[in-house]
Amino acid sequence: MGVYVSLLVRRYLTTRIIPLIAVGAVALCVALVTVVVSVMSGFLENLRNSGRTLMGDVVVSYPVQGIPWYEDLIADIERLPGAEAATPLVDTYGLVRMPYPDGGNKDVVTAQVWAIEPDSFARVTEFDRTIWWKPADAAQALAMAPDDPRRTLTGKEYGNAKAMRDADTGAPGALLGMHVSVVNQRQRDGSYRPRVDRWWMPSHEVTVTLVPISEKGQVSQSNSRVFKVVNEVMSGVFQVDRNRIFIPLKDGQELLRLDEAPVVDTDAEPDAQGNLPVIGTSPARATQVLVRAKPGVTPRELRDQVTEAYAAFWGRKAADRSVRVRPPAPDYVTVQTWEERLRDIIAPVERERQMMRILFSLTYLVCAGLILAIFWSIVSEKTRDVGILRAVGAGRLGVLRIFLAYGLVIGAVGSLAGAGLGWLIIRNINDIHMALGEDAPAWSWIAAYLLAALAGTMALRALVASRVLATLLHSVAALVLAGIGTGLYLHQGFLMWDPAVYYFATIPSQMDWTNAVVTCIGATVFSVLGAAVPAARAADIDPVRALRYE
Repeated sequence: MGVYVSLLVRRYLTTRIIPLIAVGAVALCVALVTVVVSVMSGFLENLRNSGRTLMGDVVVSYPVQGIPWYEDLIADIERLPGAEAATPLVDTYGLVRMPYPDGGNKDVVTAQVWAIEPDSFARVTEFDRTIWWKPADAAQALAMAPDDPRRTLTGKEYGNAKAMRDADTGAPGALLGMHVSVVNQRQRDGSYRPRVDRWWMPSHEVTVTLVPISEKGQVSQSNSRVFKVVNEVMSGVFQVDRNRIFIPLKDGQELLRLDEAPVVDTDAEPDAQGNLPVIGTSPARATQVLVRAKPGVTPRELRDQVTEAYAAFWGRKAADRSVRVRPPAPDYVTVQTWEERLRDIIAPVERERQMMRILFSLTYLVCAGLILAIFWSIVSEKTRDVGILRAVGAGRLGVLRIFLAYGLVIGAVGSLAGAGLGWLIIRNINDIHMALGEDAPAWSWIAAYLLAALAGTMALRALVASRVLATLLHSVAALVLAGIGTGLYLHQGFLMWDPAVYYFATIPSQMDWTNAVVTCIGATVFSVLGAAVPAARAADIDPVRALRYE
């Protein structure tokens, strides 16, 4: 009976077009689910990776006023068994006066300003990787466009960026997010060019203005400082690259009055020059401390260790009578993992992905319904074949196996084809997006019109020969091709994936193979379930009546 099963399944698949339509429908359903969920999974994975890449594993935060004695806290943290490195950070918002356009009325933008220590910051994050203007090695240069500025760099800009200082003048340097400057234009290959060569930012200066906030919550007089733009950074997170600039920690502390300063006795009488007596020193402050975990240590484990370390640090400073400025109590300091810090973004995306999986599970019902309808038709068509099989000794289970195997093959072939199609789309999704962003080439709509004319000619020949089906099919093909040609002719490039809306600069292009396998299994199982009802009907066919079937 196994020989008959394989023989009939192969015959039914290769001699009728309806099974191929079923295979195509299953493939499209699987490809649809695979592409959508892979993009959602890729978005979530990129979000998680970017959070850890940009801020380490654990963040200790006390905004505005900052944490005094942060050097001692960092020393305590780096002695923890789970901590790899820690770095101070001053996080604030300010104004950046750009060097363009010509004239006195320069462009001014708001930006998130991160004041950092570049060496320790690079140990905690992947800061070095995000620096954009650095010389390319031989392999990278081969893949770059001939006019890419990175092909001719000497490494000076990269060295200045790592030190955050202009090596020629010793002036403090700033790094801008790639999209802070409006003159940077993204190319098809993902590289950047200034719209006007002379506005290449690492050859200019910017003015950063920050507003200090007093301990009483009052706004003080703003402070400004000029920085040489030593490089630009590209993290791949559009919201970061559009809003963030980096300056040296010491300069940020001075602009915000978070640097070391003398403490005076306000109750004492001033001297002859009107100065109050100095009774101590207020230490420099950092609004955040970023911590990176050692390999094998989870962010949650490190968070618990850092929380205990901060409590011990605070207790030691509070008990020291010589310390006039004490750090904030542990109850007022936030210690979070990078995922907890981004939970307002990550949690909704996780729920949306789960919702998409549930909604697209309805495609399994589409597969089952389609297979059921097609197989019901096939069973009606093959009633005499079933009767002959029953007459020569095939049992009900044997007939049932034929149609179940038929459904299994259609589901499996369609699922594999759909997974392959989904992989091709995901692999090239950014190229597809870039192509949609440009006007359709002339050859595409000309070819569509030529094919439409050919189909129309075939329709006329069929009409003359009085072949109704051929006339109908060729007429429909001519209309569809003419519509495609018109659409291509009228097509103007549009931006489907807007980084300003979708957070990342590029569409995630990693295949979610786990989801693909689950989708293929689900589509195959439901294809077999869809074939089960017609298969049972075929198994119940009476051979005598079947042989008399007209």
